[in-house]
Amino acid sequence: MFVDSHCHLNYKGLVEDRASVLARARAAGVDMMLNISTRASEWDEVIGAAEAEDDVVASVGIHPHEADVHPVVETSTLVARAAHPMVVGIGESGLDYYYDRSDRERQRQSFRAHIAAARETGLPLIVHTRDAEEDTHAILAEEMGKGPYTGVIHCFTASGDFARKALDLGFFISMSGIVTFKNAKNLQETARAVPADRLLIETDAPFLAPVPNRGKTCEPAFVADTARFLADLRGESVEELASTTSDNFFRLFGKARR
Repeated sequence: MFVDSHCHLNYKGLVEDRASVLARARAAGVDMMLNISTRASEWDEVIGAAEAEDDVVASVGIHPHEADVHPVVETSTLVARAAHPMVVGIGESGLDYYYDRSDRERQRQSFRAHIAAARETGLPLIVHTRDAEEDTHAILAEEMGKGPYTGVIHCFTASGDFARKALDLGFFISMSGIVTFKNAKNLQETARAVPADRLLIETDAPFLAPVPNRGKTCEPAFVADTARFLADLRGESVEELASTTSDNFFRLFGKARR
């Protein structure tokens, strides 16, 4: 019924009892989870979880917060690791100027290396962007001029204008539990406007638990709550939204088995 298009099953809060986390997700109707990597040291573990579970797939990438720890990100290394059958996406990568935990130029260099890997492998790019709309769009657009690639803006919190620009580049938009927050009115307007064939849902677990689970450790089962909220927001049935977003996931992440 549901796909959690972005979660971190190896993070504290989930990894300690992963079997129970997965069981609750399955009971909630989640039939696929994309386990996202954020640093090279966790690639083996992230891929290992996908090897062990039929309903888990993996990505390889370096989060912008980790750009200083990975000062040289080789496209060839990403491409080589992406050859694993359980790896279906590149990232997450992107720009984060809100926390500025890594040098901005290193973030930009790492981002471009990930885009090159997405282009070379044909796998979708998983983009993190925060307080960096202008540079994110400029890099995505410039790199698109070098050759096509696909991707998703994950955990979307940017402006409606940025959403339109990302959609114009062919990107998908993924909504997390943030869209359920009562102070997220602008984001909710964007969520209403995203074309049905470009919409994904995610948890970003263990972060950002949606209403009515705020304050709890987020887990993939909670993607059903985000789906119910979005369906009501968009005037759709939950079944329709679940079907559409699941179809979108497998269309974008074509390497994922269904």
